[in-house]
Amino acid sequence: MAAEGPMLSAVAARLPDPEINLAAFGGVVYPLALVIEAPIIMLLSASTALSKDWDSYQKLKRFMMLMGAVLTGVHVLLAFTPLYDLVVVRLIRPPAEIVEPARLGLMILFPWSWAIGYRRFKQGLLIRFGHSRSVGLGTFVRLGADMIVLTAGYLIGTIPGAVVAAAALTLGVVSEAIYAGVRAQHVVENQLMEVPPVEEPLTLPSFVNFYTPLALTSLIRLLAEPLSSAALSRMPRALDSLAVWSIVTGFLFLLRSLGVAYNEVVIALLDEPRSSRNLRRFMIILAVAVTAVLLLVVATPLSMAWFERVSGLRTELARFSRRAMWVAVIMPAIEVLQSWYQGLLVHSRRTRAVSEAVAIYLIVASVVLAVGIAWGRMAGLFVALAAVSLGRLIQTIWLWYRSRSAMESVERRDDVGASLQAADICAQ
Repeated sequence: MAAEGPMLSAVAARLPDPEINLAAFGGVVYPLALVIEAPIIMLLSASTALSKDWDSYQKLKRFMMLMGAVLTGVHVLLAFTPLYDLVVVRLIRPPAEIVEPARLGLMILFPWSWAIGYRRFKQGLLIRFGHSRSVGLGTFVRLGADMIVLTAGYLIGTIPGAVVAAAALTLGVVSEAIYAGVRAQHVVENQLMEVPPVEEPLTLPSFVNFYTPLALTSLIRLLAEPLSSAALSRMPRALDSLAVWSIVTGFLFLLRSLGVAYNEVVIALLDEPRSSRNLRRFMIILAVAVTAVLLLVVATPLSMAWFERVSGLRTELARFSRRAMWVAVIMPAIEVLQSWYQGLLVHSRRTRAVSEAVAIYLIVASVVLAVGIAWGRMAGLFVALAAVSLGRLIQTIWLWYRSRSAMESVERRDDVGASLQAADICAQ
C-alpha cells in the first residue's frame, strides 16, 4: 500500500501545473481526508483483537457502519459547503492558487472514510483467522484500480493532477474494500461461525474503554497532517515545501510501512506460546534493516534518481527533497519500535497509554512547528520533518515506559510455558 503515494505523486508531477496540484493534493486533500477518517482507522487493530466470535463480530460491524455513515457526512459537509472556506482558506491558509484544485479533489474523495472503515474491519477478521495473505492480495487489487485511473489521466494529459490522484485513490480504496468483503465472507461462513462464544462477551462499556483511546490516538496523530500543512504555508518556500511534502513523506512511508504492518503482527501473535522473544528479535532486525536501506538511498545518487526520474520533480526540487531526507533518517526505525510497544499495550488492552504517547507527539511536533514559524528563516519542509521526527522519538520513549509491565507479564507467561514444556520432556 505504501507504493500508492509515490505512484499518485509521480503521475501528478507529469500533468499540468505540477507544483500547484502536488501541493493541493499532498498539502490539503490527503491530510484532511486522513483527519476525517481518523476515528475509524484503528478498526484494523480492534477487529484483529476482538473478532473472536460471531457476537463480537456483529457488534463491531454495527459500530463500523454507524461510524462510516457519520464520517462520510462530515466529509460531505467539509467538501461541498462553505465549511471548506473556513477550514482551508482561513485556518490552513495555503497559497491561493491551490485552494480550488484542493476543493475539487476533496469532493471526489468523499467515499474514502466509509471504504477505509469497512476494509480495515474485514482485514482485521482476516488477520485474526490466519488469512493475512488476503490482505496483501487486496492491496494489489487497490493498486490495479489506481493504475487504471492514473494511466487514463496520464494519457489524456489535460486533467489536473489533484483530480487524477483523488479519483485514483477513491477507486482504489473502494475496490480494495469490495475485495476484502468478498474474501472475509468465506472466513465468516467457514471459520467464525464455528468458533464457540467467548467466556466474556463483548459489551458496549468494555468496547468503549478499549476503542476510545485508539480512536483518540488516530485523531491526535493525524491532526498533525493538516497542522503541518498550515505550518508549511506560513514558512519560507511554502509552495515548494507543500509540493514535495507528499513525495518525501510517501517515500519515507515505503520503509515505515514495514513497521506499521508489524503492529498487527504483534497483536495477533503474542497469544502464541514463547512468542515474545522471537517477536522482539525480529523487531531489532527490522529496525536496523530499514535504517540501513534509507541511509543507502539518501547518501548515494539513488535519492536523486528517485526524486527526479521516478517522482518527476525538477532538479532543484529533487535536491531540496534529498537534503530534507537527512532530517527524517530515524523515522522508519522509530515506526518499528512504536509498533512493538504499541502492540504490547493493545494486546494487554492498556490502550490509554497509546493515546498518551500520541498526545505527547502532537505537543512536541506543534512546539517545533511554532518555533519554526516564529523564526522564519528555515524552509518549512526541514522544520516539519524535524517536528515529526522529534515528536515520534519522544512518543516512542513514552510507549517504552508505559509498556514495561505488559512486557514483563508476557515474558513471565513465556517462561512458565517453557518450564512446563521442559518438565514434560523430562517426564517422558
